[in-house]
Amino acid sequence: MPGPLSGLSIVELGGLGPSAFATMLMADLGADVIRIDRARAAHGGVEAAAEPRFDLLNRGKRSLALDLKKPEAVEIVLRLVERADALTDPFRPGVAERLGLGPDVCLARNPGLVYARMTGWGQEGPLSATAGHDINYLALTGALHGIGSAGGPPQIPVNYVGDFGGGATYLVIGLLAALRESAGSGTGQVVDAAIVDGVSHLLSSTHAMYAGGMWQDRRGVNVLDGGAPFYSVYECADGGYVAVGAGEGKFYAELLRRLGLDDDPRQQLDESRWPDLRRRMAEVFATRTRDEWASEFEQTDCCVTPVLGLTEAADHPHIRSRRSLRRRDGVLQAGTAPRFSGSEPHEPTPPPLPGQHTHDILASLGLDAGRLVETGVVSAGPAPQDPTKEQR
Repeated sequence: MPGPLSGLSIVELGGLGPSAFATMLMADLGADVIRIDRARAAHGGVEAAAEPRFDLLNRGKRSLALDLKKPEAVEIVLRLVERADALTDPFRPGVAERLGLGPDVCLARNPGLVYARMTGWGQEGPLSATAGHDINYLALTGALHGIGSAGGPPQIPVNYVGDFGGGATYLVIGLLAALRESAGSGTGQVVDAAIVDGVSHLLSSTHAMYAGGMWQDRRGVNVLDGGAPFYSVYECADGGYVAVGAGEGKFYAELLRRLGLDDDPRQQLDESRWPDLRRRMAEVFATRTRDEWASEFEQTDCCVTPVLGLTEAADHPHIRSRRSLRRRDGVLQAGTAPRFSGSEPHEPTPPPLPGQHTHDILASLGLDAGRLVETGVVSAGPAPQDPTKEQR
C-alpha cells in the first residue's frame, strides 16, 4: 500500500544530518525524493561513502549526481523544480543563491513550490553566517546547560536533540504545513527551519515549569533531570543500569513496596529527603543484576526498565514485536514511524549509490544522459574502483 505522502515530489539538495533525515522521513512515508548528489567530473564519478548501504539517511530516495558549478547542471535542477512540490536546502545562507538555486529563482520557475531551508542559526541574525554544530546550538538555547548531574559539567546528548529533534523534525513540520497551505492557495513560500528555533520550542515545557516555580535553572536538581531519586538511573550488581521513572504517586508507592523501602509515598516531593532516599534505592538496586530487576518490574506500572544498548534494543520483545528496529541488508536500522491504519507505506528501498538513478531521471526530463555524462555535467554512478585494491 502506498504511504500517506505518495504523490509528493521533493528535490533535495544533498547535505548532511538534519536535512537528509527530514527527507528520509518523508521518503519513508511515500514521498518521491530526488537527492542531488555532488559529481566529481574530474574523476568521472561522484562523492560516495565506501559503503553506501550504511548511509541510512538516504534510504528510500533516488539519486542524481550533478556538478552544480556547471550552468547546465543547475538548469537540470530547475527543470526538476518546475514539477516538484518542494525543495530542501541544507546550506548556509547565501550558498544556494550563489549556485543559482535560491528561492527567488526556484519560485519564479514554480510559484507553488515550498522552498524549505535547514540551518543551525537560521537565515538571519548575528550568527547566521557562521559555522556551528549541534552542541553549539544546544549551548546557546539553554538546553545543554540543563543536561547533566548536579555539580558536574553539561553532558552532550549525542545530536538527537539539536540536529534531529529541533532541526529535522521542525523541517518536516514546516514542509507539511506549507504544503497544506500551498495546496489551497496555489502559492508557495520559503520555510526557515533553524535548529536554535526548534530546540527553543522543545523547551516550552521547561520554560513553563520555570515560570511557575517548579524548575530550577540548575542541572541535576529537578524532577525530570535526574535530581529526583524516583526519576533517575541506578547501577545494578552486574554493572548494568535500570532507568526509573516513577513520577506519579501511585507508581512511586508501588516502586517503594517492591524495593522493600519503608518510606511514606506522600512525602515524594520533599526534596530534603531525596539524598537519603537515593542512597537507599542505590543500595537495593545494587543487590541484583539488571536483567533480574527487569524481570521483577516487567508488566508493572513502576516505570522501571533496563538500559539497553543499540543491538540489545533490537532484540527486546516489545521493540521486535513492533518492528521499531530491524536488520536489513545486514544493517540495524529503524522501521518507519509513525504508523497509519489506512496507508501504511511500503518498505523503504536501500540507500542508493550516488548517481544511481541519473539515467532514469534525465530520461524523464527528455535529456540525453550520455552526452551530459561525457561533458561532466552529470555522473551516472560512483567513481570506478582501483582494481589493485583489495575488495571487501
